[in-house]
Amino acid sequence: MSGLFNFYEFSGFANIAWGNVIMMLIGFVFLFLAIKYDFEPMLLIPIGFGILIGNIPMFQVVDFNLKLGVYEPGSVMNILYQGVVQGWYPPIIFLGIGAMTDFSSLISNPKLMLLGAAAQIGIFLTFLGAIYLGFAAPEAGAIGIIGGADGPTAIFISSKLANGLNVLADGTTVKNLIGPIAIAAYSYMALVPVIQPPVIRLMTTKRERLIRMKPPRAVSKTEKVLFPIIGLILTAYIAPSALPLIGMLFFGNLLKESGVTKRLATTAANPLIDTITILLGITVGASTQADVFLTPSSIKIFALGAGSFVIATAGGVAGAKIMNLFLRKDNKINPMIGAAGVSAVPDSARVVQGMGLKEDPTNHLLMHAMAPNVSGVIGSAVAAGILLSFLM
Repeated sequence: MSGLFNFYEFSGFANIAWGNVIMMLIGFVFLFLAIKYDFEPMLLIPIGFGILIGNIPMFQVVDFNLKLGVYEPGSVMNILYQGVVQGWYPPIIFLGIGAMTDFSSLISNPKLMLLGAAAQIGIFLTFLGAIYLGFAAPEAGAIGIIGGADGPTAIFISSKLANGLNVLADGTTVKNLIGPIAIAAYSYMALVPVIQPPVIRLMTTKRERLIRMKPPRAVSKTEKVLFPIIGLILTAYIAPSALPLIGMLFFGNLLKESGVTKRLATTAANPLIDTITILLGITVGASTQADVFLTPSSIKIFALGAGSFVIATAGGVAGAKIMNLFLRKDNKINPMIGAAGVSAVPDSARVVQGMGLKEDPTNHLLMHAMAPNVSGVIGSAVAAGILLSFLM
């Protein structure tokens, strides 16, 4: 009988709480959105399944370690989670992004980089909003990056600023907000096709949505090779704290564009980034244990994230409309591409392309939208470096 009692005591049935049920339902929603509607399945399926893993109830008491959960030292999940806590998964993902990205559209029309910069207003307004809601400055800085719609950057900066380890000047310890911030960032990235179109339609007229842009010019190989080198130097001197991200981004792009390291570029763009995406998604999902995740802070973070994404989209569109005030009539920018200034590559650009074709089936905006989209990746990394330099 004592053996049966011990068996029951260690089972999930004896340890389940309502919080675990709620989080598992959230995990099911993530899986449903990914499988049914194809919303960022490469991210939402690992994260959703990780949420299920992290909320399997288990026997927990003080000074007793089953070495199963993501927060229990020595467990496999805890070891894998160190890539999130220590912030070394995001730079590897940036390496893969760089190896997959073609910067030709940005090189051919550099002024569109301003749209990527305009969309970063969501980061700084969210930072101020988090301060207003009572978060400490480092925590607010990590939350603000959600406005850039860049999951790896959000994880990187939260691992530095909101990791539950840093001590503030008054002696208090910052909260560990890595899980809520990562889940919020990836959730809103997945919901790009839902969130952005209403904002774009609200801020543009039918006439503006029909603007046809000149085809981008051809870009030489020399320009493509020089871009990551010059881009690294310029951005790293502005924000050296962002070097782990932008350094790997431009390194990956140089592997691709040099033409002599195809095997390395293929490895970075395919098996390496896929492996890290699996590990990052499953461990971030598993970090959402109900007792850690279901807090008032998490609710505030999700509310701030939603607002920041809307603001970032609106900022990019507004930036394009302002630029049009200074451009010739035959060289106007379709304001919709400003929405692609957020870092959700390439989903934001695809949203703009779809909306453009809906207005005019012959108006292809994808290549134009990719310019602010990739500049948004650079911009969010630089913004993260600036916040780190102020708040570390």
